[in-house]
Amino acid sequence: MLTVLLLLWPVTAALLLHFFKGKAARVAALGAALLEFALALYAAGFSGANLARGGDISPKFEFNFSWIASAGINFHVGMDGLSLLLVLLTTLLVPIILLAAFRRNFANESVFYALVLFMQTGLIGVFTAQDAFLFYFMWEVALIPIYFLAGVWGGAERARITFKFFLYTIIGSLFMLAGFVYLYFQTGPTVDGLSAHNASLSAFYNLNLPAETQLWVFWLIFAAFAVKMPIFPFHTWQPDTYTDAPAPATMLLAGIMLKMGIYGCMRWLLPVVPLGVDYWQNLVLILAIIGILYGAIIAIRQPDMKRLIAYSSLSHVGLMIAGVFSLTQLGMQGASIQMLAHGINVVGLFFIADAIERRTGTRNIADLGGLTRQAPVLTVCFLVLLLGTVALPLTNGFVGEFLLLAGVYQYNAWLGAVAGLTIILSSVYLLRMFQRVMLGPDSTHSATFTDLTGAELAVLVPLILLVFLLGLFPNMFLHLSEGSVLGILGEVAKR
Repeated sequence: MLTVLLLLWPVTAALLLHFFKGKAARVAALGAALLEFALALYAAGFSGANLARGGDISPKFEFNFSWIASAGINFHVGMDGLSLLLVLLTTLLVPIILLAAFRRNFANESVFYALVLFMQTGLIGVFTAQDAFLFYFMWEVALIPIYFLAGVWGGAERARITFKFFLYTIIGSLFMLAGFVYLYFQTGPTVDGLSAHNASLSAFYNLNLPAETQLWVFWLIFAAFAVKMPIFPFHTWQPDTYTDAPAPATMLLAGIMLKMGIYGCMRWLLPVVPLGVDYWQNLVLILAIIGILYGAIIAIRQPDMKRLIAYSSLSHVGLMIAGVFSLTQLGMQGASIQMLAHGINVVGLFFIADAIERRTGTRNIADLGGLTRQAPVLTVCFLVLLLGTVALPLTNGFVGEFLLLAGVYQYNAWLGAVAGLTIILSSVYLLRMFQRVMLGPDSTHSATFTDLTGAELAVLVPLILLVFLLGLFPNMFLHLSEGSVLGILGEVAKR
C-alpha cells in the first residue's frame, strides 16, 4: 500500500490546493511534497537492504488490483531497487523545484503548483508501474501538466514551441502504445469469450517472440523513449522547450522527466525484445555518441546560458544511453547513479541561470561578467555544481561517468574512447561559461549585482551536499540498484 500512497498523495494534494490562494498555495504545495519525500525515505530505509540483494527484480510494496478484468489489465504497482532510486530522485527534486519557484510570481499560483504535484503522480506512476497499459497511462499523465506549465507560463514563443514538444511526444507515445498492444495480444488466447491476455511486466518478459518480430517491435517501443530522453536525431524539441519554459518546468523536464526514457529502456525494452536490442545495439550506440559530440559542440557556440545548459544535458544523456545499450553491468550501474547525479546538477545549474537572469534581465553570456566580486557565495555554489557536471573526482558526476565510460569501453574500445570526449568537451563549454559570467571583465550589471538570498541558499545547499554525498559515498546508491540491474541483464541473457 505504500506505493499506492506515494501515487495518491500528490494528486490528492493537487486537488486540495485549489482551496488555497497566493502564498498559502506555495506553502501547502511544499508541505505536501516534503511529506511525499518522507514517505519515499521510509520506503528506502525499510527495504533498501533487501532490494539490494541478488538479481531479484520482483517488486516490493506491491499492490495489484484488477482494473479492467475482462481485458486482463491490472492497476499493478510496486518498487524494486531501480524504481526506488528514481522515486527518491523525484520526491527529492520536486520540493526543491517548488522552493525554487517561490522566487517567481505566477498567475493562478494554485493551478501552477497543483500541476507540478499532478505531474509528480505521473512520474512516480511511470517508475512503479508493473502493467504495460498502466505504464502508458502514467506516461501520458506526466505529459499533460508539463504541456500546460510550458504553454501557459512559458516565454513569447510558448505556443509554437509547446506544440512542437507535444507533437513529438504524443507521436512517440502512440508508437509505444501500438507496440504494447501487439505484445499484449501475444500473451495468451481468448477462451469462452474471456481474455487470457495479460499486460503485466512479467508476462511481457516471458514472451518468446521470433527475432524478425523483435526487430520492428523494438522501434515501436523505443520511439517514445528516444523522444523523451532525447537521443539524436529525435532531440530538436528539447533546446527550444528547455529555453522557453519557465525555470521550474525546465527543471522538471531536465531533472526528472527525461529519466522516464532511460528507465523505460532498462525496464521495458531490453528484457522484452532482447534480440531486437542485440540487432540494433550498434546503431543506437552510434546515435548516442553522435548526440554526445553534437550536444557538446553546439553548447560551445551557445551565447545563452539556459540554452547552453540544455545542449549540455543532451550531451550527458547521450552517454547514459550508450551505457545502457552497452549491456554491461558497469554501464547499467553507471546509468542508474548518473540519473541521480544529472538530475541534481542540472536542476542546480538551471536555478543559477534563472537567478542571474532575475537580477540582470539577461542570460546572454556576452552581456555578463565580473559577477563574482559582488556574489562570492553564488560563485562557490555555481562552481561546485559545474565541477560535478564535468565529473571532477569526489563529486557526484565522476562515479557515474567513470562507470558509463568503462561499460562502453568494455563493449567496444573505440566507441568508449570517442564517448570519453564528453569529459573534455563539457569542461570546455562549462568552464568557459563560468569564466565569462563570473570572472570576466566587469559588465554593466556587476556593480549592482546581489549575492544569494537565504531562500535561494535553501534550494542550492541541499543540492551541493548531494554533489559530495554521491561522490564520496556512491555505494549506498549503487547497492540499491545493483539487484535490479543484475536481474534485467539476467532476463536479457535468457534469450
